This record gives sequence, structure tokens and C-alpha cells, in this order.
Amino acid sequence: MAVAPLDSQESLWESVTSLIRSAQEKNVDPLQWALELRLTLSAAGISLPSPDLAHLLVSHIFWENHTPLSWKLLEKAITVTIVPPLLVLALLSHRVIPNRKHHPAAYRLYLELLKRHAFSLMPLIRGSGYHRTMNSIDDILHLSEIFGLPNHEPGSILLAFVFSIVWQLVDASLDDEGLLELTSNKSSNWPHDMEIDGLLKRNDNHGLLEKANTEMAITLIQFLLQNEVTSRILHLASQNMPTHWEDFSQRFRVLTTKSLLVRNSKHINPEALTYLASHTSKFLERESKTIPRGEFHALLSSGSILALTSQHHGTSGSALWLPIDLFFEDIMDGTQAAAASAVENLTGLVKALQAVNSTTWHDAFLALWLAALRLVQRERDPIEGPVPRTDTFLCVLLSVTPLAVANIIEEEESQWIDQSASSPSNQWKEKKGKCRQGLVNSLQQLGDYESLLTPPISVQSVANQAAAKAVMSISGITNGSGSYENTSMNESASGCSGNMRHLVVEACISRNLLDTSAYLWPGFVNGGTNQVPQGIAGNVSCWSLVMKGSSLTPSLTNSLITTPASSLAEIEKIYEVATTGSEDEKIAAASILCGASLFRGWSIQEHVIIFIVTLLSPQAPANISGSYSHLINCAPFLNVLLVGISPVDCVQIFSLHGVVPLLAGALMPICEAFGSGIPNITWTLPTGEVISSHAVFSTAFILLLRLWRFDHPPLDYVLGDVPPVGPQSSPEYLLLVRNCRLECFGKSPKDRMARRRFSKVVDISVDPIFMDSFPRLKQWYRQHQECMASILSELKTGSPVHHIVDSLLSMMFKKTNKGGSQSLTPSSGSSSLSTSGVDDSSDQLKIPAWDILEAAPFVLDAALTACAHGSLSPRELATGLKTLADFLPATLGTMVSYFSSEVTRGLWKPVSMNGTDWPSPAANLASVEQQIELILAATGVDVPRLPADGISAATLPLPLAALVSLTITYKLEKATERFLVLVGPALDALAAACPWPCMPIVTSLWTQKVKRWSDFLIFSASRTVFHHNSDAVIQLLRSCFTCTLSLTPTSQLCSYGGVGALLGHGFGSLYSGGISTAAPGILYIKVHRSIRDVMFLTEEILSLLMFSVKSIATTEKLKKTKDGLRYGVGQVSLSQAMTRVKLAASLGASLVWISGGLNLVQALIKETLPSWFISVHGEEDELGGMVPMLRGYALAYFAILSSAFAWGVDSSSPASKRRPRVLWLHLEFVVSALEGKISLGCDWATWQAYVTGFVSLMVQCTPAWVLEVDVEVIKRLSKSLRQWNEQDLALALLCAGGLGTMGTATELIVETCHQL
Repeated sequence: MAVAPLDSQESLWESVTSLIRSAQEKNVDPLQWALELRLTLSAAGISLPSPDLAHLLVSHIFWENHTPLSWKLLEKAITVTIVPPLLVLALLSHRVIPNRKHHPAAYRLYLELLKRHAFSLMPLIRGSGYHRTMNSIDDILHLSEIFGLPNHEPGSILLAFVFSIVWQLVDASLDDEGLLELTSNKSSNWPHDMEIDGLLKRNDNHGLLEKANTEMAITLIQFLLQNEVTSRILHLASQNMPTHWEDFSQRFRVLTTKSLLVRNSKHINPEALTYLASHTSKFLERESKTIPRGEFHALLSSGSILALTSQHHGTSGSALWLPIDLFFEDIMDGTQAAAASAVENLTGLVKALQAVNSTTWHDAFLALWLAALRLVQRERDPIEGPVPRTDTFLCVLLSVTPLAVANIIEEEESQWIDQSASSPSNQWKEKKGKCRQGLVNSLQQLGDYESLLTPPISVQSVANQAAAKAVMSISGITNGSGSYENTSMNESASGCSGNMRHLVVEACISRNLLDTSAYLWPGFVNGGTNQVPQGIAGNVSCWSLVMKGSSLTPSLTNSLITTPASSLAEIEKIYEVATTGSEDEKIAAASILCGASLFRGWSIQEHVIIFIVTLLSPQAPANISGSYSHLINCAPFLNVLLVGISPVDCVQIFSLHGVVPLLAGALMPICEAFGSGIPNITWTLPTGEVISSHAVFSTAFILLLRLWRFDHPPLDYVLGDVPPVGPQSSPEYLLLVRNCRLECFGKSPKDRMARRRFSKVVDISVDPIFMDSFPRLKQWYRQHQECMASILSELKTGSPVHHIVDSLLSMMFKKTNKGGSQSLTPSSGSSSLSTSGVDDSSDQLKIPAWDILEAAPFVLDAALTACAHGSLSPRELATGLKTLADFLPATLGTMVSYFSSEVTRGLWKPVSMNGTDWPSPAANLASVEQQIELILAATGVDVPRLPADGISAATLPLPLAALVSLTITYKLEKATERFLVLVGPALDALAAACPWPCMPIVTSLWTQKVKRWSDFLIFSASRTVFHHNSDAVIQLLRSCFTCTLSLTPTSQLCSYGGVGALLGHGFGSLYSGGISTAAPGILYIKVHRSIRDVMFLTEEILSLLMFSVKSIATTEKLKKTKDGLRYGVGQVSLSQAMTRVKLAASLGASLVWISGGLNLVQALIKETLPSWFISVHGEEDELGGMVPMLRGYALAYFAILSSAFAWGVDSSSPASKRRPRVLWLHLEFVVSALEGKISLGCDWATWQAYVTGFVSLMVQCTPAWVLEVDVEVIKRLSKSLRQWNEQDLALALLCAGGLGTMGTATELIVETCHQL
């Protein structure tokens, strides 16, 4: 249509104005006038509806022509669509609402127009003047400015306009009843135009009309909240404008609770109004309208039991919590200290499962406690060996798990604190207790699982004491001081039979997650509450004596070492002694901190750990100057701490609490100081033991080496096909984690809540630490890396290192040298190091430990070369190595790294373990190999046939033979345990990397030495095959899926499926051929770290998942019937199949995450899944479309769950920072395929199920992810979903996209509701 020139338009509007006045004077029919005006405007080329005409008509009315006819002309202009209805309403609201008390009739007419035209939004968004109209509305009401809209999209303005209408009506109604004073800012938020000319005087009818207007306004609010279109728009506003919505909601609550009109009205229900405001719409309801969509929505409909995100209550969906069990088993691997906190990882895992499984917190916490209890029960009869024992498993149940629960509760309540700070209302009070109440409910229900509550024998007395404490609390019994916490009880506490629930509840009470009202739960205490436990003694506990100020006598110290503290105040008292007491008191305090309070003080364990780490870094006195380190003066005290935290369980406990980076930062200064000094000073401990600086250095250095897998890089990088996935631990990495963690802590609301739990008496330095601060450590580490990467460099004759090498060789082979001169030549051939001229090396070796470590590789090279050439016998070599290790135990680290590197390089000939020169495994080698075969066969792994002449082929590479010969010379005692725990895992990894049968040979030798470790050693040896054979890994993974899903019900191992089949019930619970075997899941947990190339695992796990889905569909006999809506025997069978499919996907996601962490999950999302969809699989559909559809569902759940494990469902973890980029890449692939830019090879039903399932899960379970995706990608994806007729899902996606997609979502809401 042509547009009239500007001059013509001006004359046109002048003529229109004349027509309006003429019509008013002649009192013409409004409808006829409107139709004639429409023809006139159309003939003049004016685009209709016309915003200019709307301005003209409204301006004409106010206030000179405020007559009934003027209003009729305006209403008919809207009716014949010559003016935009919403623009008229905007113009009227701007003028009428502020002046409603002076012009109640105008306000009434405005309300009538609002009632008629506010819901007619579809013609607006489809009209040609949509953009111009919304811009005009924005100019009038300043909506973009008021609501902070980032763009001026018409849809966003439309949403803001609908929101503003309701808000203005609420404010007007409050003002009319004098209730605005009760709101937060005591005034309306909307601008007022109070320039009123020629106002009519109030008459007697004004009061009645005002009251009627207010009642009509409230009724209209109710209509807007009930209308499907506007209610959805308002719900969208509540999602994307939380601050404004909170302000509006507070005002609305005042109206519904204080308004007399609302209370007295026959048509308005206050409760209904409140409900409407808080539940404006549920717009993710999925309906099946056609058969093609019905096939998928039979699985995905949110109203169905089979919903992708359906609620799982009770224990019926317990198998879906399997990832927690796998996580617990994985963190118990004692061969590696993790830099990350198990508490933080567990927190993220539980949040992810709760979100993706769409359960209540009651169910989530119950599943968490049950998994932790199963972990402890699997350890009831622990396998004997150098591995974490019961104390570590109880740490998971009673310390790590309660701390994870505390994190979740504090995170929710920190949000409540933030919301309360920014909002004067109390809206969040209801939400505050949701997680905490879920915890209470879960612990009450925990009593129903009696089989899991039986305590291990070692903690039965502790459980009894916990039950006795509950009885005493209820009975009001004290020890005379008004307290029952420190009452002493004997071991049995007879009369009170406690179980694991008593310990769990005590752990929660101690962290203020519960109060003592838990003691009153039905069945929590046995018998009557008036029965006094017979184990109560008359005296108070040893810790009560400490709190009263008793000195630390030897007897009291011994009692405190064996009795864990029960409160933070008690352990703070010991910390105070350790920092301010005498030297003897400090040593006693250090011994106490490293005693039972560390191992079994579950309620204060994290505090004890922080105290120990802090004490390892004592502050330098003010009078210290020069290069002398103040740490040297603290040698006895530091030695007690270092020895005390060296046991396997202790290091593992530090690892579980995520303190490894902090511990590394404390150990490095100790290593630097004690390794740089000459050992000319000794100290005598209270036990009578004499120590030197070398002893302190060795203990600290070996402990530091145990914090990262220092011996692994050559095996991983040289023998493996690709570098291992994930961050490689190193001193620099540990310091980086430490610095980042300390720098960031305390900045988030969650951290501020957690900080309240920490002791106020400890002050941890947050200053960053770098390797440059430790020059000798840095120099050693550089040499260590060079040694592992290449052969030794040339050693210059006459250099300082040369003299040290000479002295060390003389000391090591002193007895050998008595027979005459002997030359030991390094393999590099650079020099001949003669030991004949050295008579006494003891004085020459009073040198810094770092100098000895610098020379150690050359010493080992010379000794190994001499043995290879026959100059040294194997026995002499082992004796010399033991002498060096005894002289400076820290050299064990060099031995491990040097021998590992030499084995990797393969330059040494193998030696025969014949019993003459080297120890022989012949006595039990055949038995060991047979048991290894049986263990693997029991887990479904078909092992390649071992050599028949295994005994005759008993050879080992010379460096490996030397290392194993050294280890078997050690006596298994407490003094050497801290050294063997360094060498043991390295020896195991080195033997596993060597050709078969090196590992069985090493195992045979060690089982001969320590027969009680046979089960542990043989089980460890059985992992070797997976290091060499990828097919064996695949077979083991297949067994994991088969057992968990019970796909072979005839198998004794897999007959029941689930967690029990995957992880078993403890080592030794299964027997095969007379030996103990392990469940497939346990075996995989133990072997996955030794897999060279984990990248292939994603494809194999994906393949096994697809195979499992087909097997499930087959076993459930699912077949599509003619109507397309029922399957097989009906919904029950389909429900069972869907539960098993989700379990399969959950298992697959867990295995990917555990095997490769964040990087492997990202490879899955970026590479593996797109490649799978593009590839042609060519599988026949035997079940009428069910298998492809189920596969798509499984893949969606698999992808979402894997990603949630790695990234978290929110932005609280550091890993979440990587999520936006990877998620954008994946969704870009999905959108490009939907738009036809990428050709797919998979079944179309699989693709459709995956896309709709993935988007549905992302929107409903991980909405924070959607906010991170590029807005244009979301809009394109939504458009493609609408082309699939997935209107509801497309709308849900847009609604979750935040402000960037809010406008498009608003328009889609209007279109969707119009179609309905």
C-alpha cells in the first residue's frame, strides 16, 4: 500500500481531527464512523492499524473531550482494527491510572477495554506494524528502562507490557485501599502524569464507583493470572526478571492478605489468587497428538511413569544411584593421592543425580547414605595388604558424606541469605528447610535397612557409645558437671546396642545438620529412656581433663592418642599447646593430633587435618636472619608430625578431604631446608630415637613424592599410544591448585557459609607459593625429568658429583671392596669410577641430602652396569642398594624413577630368576598364574593362554630384578612401612608394564615373603592383562554391563543385577575354584588407571550401551502394536525396560567419567557422539521401531549424565567454566544436522529421540546450561523443533534461555496458545 507524502499526511490528520469533532457534534453512529474512517485512511495509503491514529484519539479524549461518545469512537476504532489495541491500552494506562480517583469513570472504561482487548495478542504479533507498535509502547511506558531489557525485541517489550499491566493494577488496588504503606517502598513503581487540567469535581457517586473499580481491577488481575497466554507470559517474566518479580510478588501478597475487598468478595478467593501468582503455568506438559509423536512421547510424556525426568520416590529407582557406589570405590584407590577434594566431587555428583533423576532431596540423601553404608559393608572382612583399611572407609561414611550433605544444605541456605538480603520479604523461608528436611527424612528411613547397619567389629564399641549417649541425653544424665559429652564409658557400654545409624546421626549432629531431637525418633534407642547404660564410669574422660587445664603427662598423652576428640574446642586446646607449649608439650600435642583424633575423630577430622598442615609450616621468629631456616629448630616436632601422617590410611584421608595441595605446599619448605643442610646435628626424641636432618628430610621427601605419581610419565608417554587424559600431577600442578584454591576461597556465598564451620584459632597463609622459592627442589625435579626422559648425561671426572658418587659406591660395597680394587662403570661409558681408594666414606658423606640425590642416578647406573658385567653379584647389588636406602631413605625415590626409566628404555638384558643368582619364584609361580586366570575368568574375561613353560621362562629385566630384590630385603614393620608404600605401587606399575610373566614372577616372590598378603598380591597381579590387552578391557566392560543389567540371568554373579552384581559384597564374598574373586566393577575400578590409551573407551562404552539397549528390548519383549501407543504387554513392561535403559546409560556415563574425567567426557561430547550419529550402522530393526527409539533415549541420558558429572549442573565447580564452549559445539552440530547441513547415518528414530530427549533433559534438569548457550543457537534449535511439531519443547527451550530468548519465547507462547 502506498504511503502518503508528509504534507498530505499532515492535512489528512487535520481532516481526521475534524471528522472526530464533527462526529461528536452530530452524535453519529460510532461504528459507521469507524468504518468510514477506515476507508478514508486506506484510500490515503495509511497502514492500518495506525499508531498515529491511536495517539490522536487518546489525546482528543484527555481531558477536554472526556465524553461517552469519545470513548465509543475509540472502542469502535479498536473493533474495526484501525488502531493497535495494546498501544491504546498503553496510552490509556499512562493517563488514566494516575488520575483514576479524579476520573473513576475513565478508569472503569479503561478496565473494560483492558478486559476485552488485553488477551488478543495473536493479531498483534502477526500484524505488519508489530515492531512499530511495540516500540511506541516502549517509548510511552519506558519498559526497557524499567525492566533493564538488554535489547528492544518486540517480544520482550510485549512481555514487559503484560507484566506492567498486572503490576499497575496491583499497585492501583493497593493504593485505593490504603495498603501501599505496607509495601517495601511504600509507593507505586510506575511514573505518574499528574498534570491535570480541568478536573471534574468529585461527586457523591465517586466513592461507590472507586470501590467497584478496585474490585473489578482485582478480578481482572485474576483473569490475567488465569488466562493461558498471559499466565505463561507472567511465568516467563518470573523466570527472567527475578528481582522485579520478587518486588511484584511482595506487593501481591499484601493485596491478597490485607485487602478487605479480596476478603469480602464473593467472586475472589485470596488463596486462589496466591496460588495463581506462584503457579502461573506449567508449560512443559507434553501431549501426544499424532501417532509419530505419540511413539516418542509414550516414553517422554511428563505425565507418564516413563518420563525422561520422571520422579523416583523411595527405593524403587535405587539402581539409578549406582554412580555414587562407583565413585566411592574409585576414591578408595590408595595408589594415588588426588588433588581434588572428594567432598567437593561428591557434592557435585549428588546434585547432578538429584537433578537428572528429578528426585526429592529425601531420596537423594537416602541413596547417598545407603551407598556409603554399602561401601563400609564391603570392607567388613578387608583384604590384607598395603592398602587403605577400615578407618578410611569409615572416613567416607562419617566425615566425607556428612560434609557433602552440609555443602548442599549450606548452598541452598546461602541462596536464601542472599535473597533475604536483597528482598524485604520472607519468600525464601519455605525453601530454606527443603534440603535439611530431606536429610531428616532420609535418616529416619535409614533405620529400615538393618542389613547395612551392622557395624564392623572394630567400631562396635563406638556405635554402642553413640547409642548410650542418646539414652543419656534423653534421660538427662550428666557426669556431675552438667554435661554428658565427656562422660567416660567402658568399651562395651552394656545395655546399649548401637549400629551404624547411631554413628551417622552423631556425625550430622556434630556438624549442626541435626539437633538432639533425633534421639527421640521412634526406634532410635533400644528399650526405655529411663534405663541407664551400665558402662558409665564415675570418672570423666581424658579430654575433659584437658579442657580443665591438666598438663600433658605421659599417661594422659597416651590416653589422648588412643581416644578421639569429640568437639572442635578440645582439638583447639591441643593445637594451642602445639603452638605455645614447651618443646616436650609440643611433641606430645603433635602425637595426639596424629592419633585417634585424626583417624577416627570423624566429627572434627577436617579440622585436625588443617591443624596438622598449619603446624607443618611454623612461622619464622622475628629475630631470624640470614640463610638459616627456622624449621631446623623444629626438627623433633616436625618429625613427629611427618611420621604420624605417613601411614597409608592417613595419606588417603588427607586426599579425601582435598588437602593434598596444601600438604604439598607445607612439605616443600621442609624438604628444601632439611635437604640443604649438613647433617651435623642430631636430636633425641622422647622415645629415645635419635634423628638427623637426613631422617627428617627423607620422611618429608618420600611423603611429598607419594602425593603425585612421580614414576609414571615414562610409561604413560613412551609405552602408551597417546598421552594420558587429564591433568598430570606434578609439584607445579599441586602448587597451582593450592594457590588457586586459597585465592578463590571465601568469595562465593557457599564459601562464606562453609567458613563458619572452620576454627577461628587457625590462620592459614593464603600467599601463593611457586617452585622458584625452592631452588634445590626445582633442580632435583628438573634432573628427575631428564633422567626419566633420556639416558644419563656425561659425568665429569673430578667434579663434586663425581666425588660424592665415589663415596656412595664405597659405602654401598664396602665389604666387596675388601677383597681388592673394583671398578664400577656407568652404562654411558663416560668414566670409570674406582672405589678402591676410598677407605672411609662416612665423613665425606656428611653433605646435604640434595647433593646425594643429585649423585644417586650415577651411583645406580654404575652399580647396575657392574652387575650386568659380572663385577657385582645380584646379592651384593641388593645389599648395596639396601645400604644406600638405609643411609638416606629418600634415595628410594631415585631408585624407583631410575629403574622405571631403564626398564622403559629396554637397554638391559633380562636376568634369570633361578634361585642361584637371583631369588626364584618357582615355588609358587604356577599357582599364582593359575589363580590369576581364575580371577579373570570369574569376571568374564577370556585370558590369552599363558606359556606352558612359565617357570623356565622366569626372567626379569635387570632393573626390575634389582628393585624387587631390594624390596624383599625389607622387614614389614612400622618403621619401614612409610618407605615401602612409596616403592610398592611403583613396583606394581613397573611390573605390570613389562611383558608377561614379569608380574606373576614379582607376585610370586612377594607372596613367598608375606603369605598373608597373597589375596591382595594375586588380585593386583590379575590387573596386568588389561595394561597390555585392549580386548581384555572391552571384555571386562561388557561384564560390567551384563552383570549390572542382569542380561545373563543364568549366571550366579549376574542373576540379580544392580549394584550388588557390579561391585559384589566385598572381597572374598565370591569364590571360584577355591579362591577369592572380585566382582567385575571392583576389578575395573582397580585397573582403569593402568589403561594406556583411555580415548578408545568412549567408543567402546557407547557400543556396549547400544548393545545393552537392544538386549533389554529383547528380554522385555517390547513390540509396537498397530495403534502405536502400546508396547508388548503394556506400560508396565515398557516402564521396566526404560528403568533398565536409564541404568545402562547411568553405568556408561559413570565409567566414562571415572576412567578419564573431564577431558574424556568432553571428547565424548565433541567427537564420539557426533561421529556415531554421522556413521552408518546398518542394524535391522527387529522390534518395530522400539530399539532405535530406546537407543536415542539412552544416548540422551548418557550424554547429559556424563556432562553433569564432569561439569556439574550449576556453575559452582571450576570445571563448569569449560562447559559453554563444549556445549555450544555440540548444539551447533545438532542444529546443523537439523537444518540439513550435516548428513546423518544413524536411524532417524534414534536421532529424533536423542535430540528431543537431550533438549528436554537439559531444559528441565540443567537449566543453567541453557543460559550459557549462544542465543542464536537456541533460537535455531527451537525453530527446528517447531518444524518437528515439538511446540512445547521448543517453547520450554526458549523460556530457559534467559533474557536473550525471552522475546522469541513470548511470541511462541502466543502462537502456541492460539493454535490450541
